[in-house]
Amino acid sequence: MTGTDAGAGVTPGLVCAHHHIYSALARGMPAPPVTPLTFRQILEQIWWRLDTALDLEMLEWSAKLAALEALESGTTAIVDHNESPNAIEGSLSVIADACAEVGVRVVCAYGVTDRHGPDGARRGLEENRRFLAAGGRGLVGIHAAFTCSDETLAAAAALAREFGVGAHVHVCEGPEDAEAPDRLAGLTDERWLLAHGVHLPTDHHLAGTILHNPFSNLNNSVGYANPARFANPVALGTDGIGAQMIETFRLAYALQRSVDVTASPETAWHWLETGWDLVPEARTDRVTWSYQPMDPWHIAFTPGIRPLRVEVGGELVWDEHGPTRVDAAEIRAKAREQAARLHARL
Repeated sequence: MTGTDAGAGVTPGLVCAHHHIYSALARGMPAPPVTPLTFRQILEQIWWRLDTALDLEMLEWSAKLAALEALESGTTAIVDHNESPNAIEGSLSVIADACAEVGVRVVCAYGVTDRHGPDGARRGLEENRRFLAAGGRGLVGIHAAFTCSDETLAAAAALAREFGVGAHVHVCEGPEDAEAPDRLAGLTDERWLLAHGVHLPTDHHLAGTILHNPFSNLNNSVGYANPARFANPVALGTDGIGAQMIETFRLAYALQRSVDVTASPETAWHWLETGWDLVPEARTDRVTWSYQPMDPWHIAFTPGIRPLRVEVGGELVWDEHGPTRVDAAEIRAKAREQAARLHARL
């Protein structure tokens, strides 16, 4: 197993390749005014209402909570995709600083969209530019082709090329985005991150890494991406439902097995390992687990595996007593306060 000492119960830090850190405050939010019956309605009635209610203070504590829960799961790096249309300026720095305080690596992006008009798209592009120009570890975020004009897609791709980074975009998550392969044709390169791909044709001709989010895809009833069919590299994410990558691997394997009786857990584990290609520094992190050997054939059938120690960049940032840099109880208390503020706006 690449990069893993299977006999010692030790792995590098795990990587969540697609997260929405702001969604840490969504738990327990009020029910939508109308029960959504389609993926588009889920976006409109839940997530697009929630993201417009966010402010920078909410983003700070959602990021600290998400980072804390990542360490508690043995995840030391997060590739985040933020959307907070009424709190754009400075949002990526707030998230990056909050994660750094807890001790988690983060790659940030702001999801540019035309949902809030041309000025909203311009401000999203400028936030990506500001963060990257200041030396932030990031990508250029794009919400999805179906919520962006051709001009916005081209501008985001050009910005990514200017800074020598990829773009992080949702692609064919639901049928609403079926035109994405044609809309994105000629814009992508191997540095791009293509989240979901559930309705993406196998021969789509887009370059980049597919980000497979099995729990979210089931929850949103959009279907199974069956990412083994793609020639692209595949990495695992959660789409905002925590950062528990061991359980994400287990579910990814079970779903693949449901359509292919010959499927091996080694394939889903390879998808997990692809996260280290996206955030190479996480390979140097060290997680000591409660179970050994940390081999995919064992892990796939063993519930309850948890970290005992998490070291990031040689520093112990979490052990069985909790985080070493921050107060976990304070983070959870402050996050509850911000969640109450957020839910009140809904």
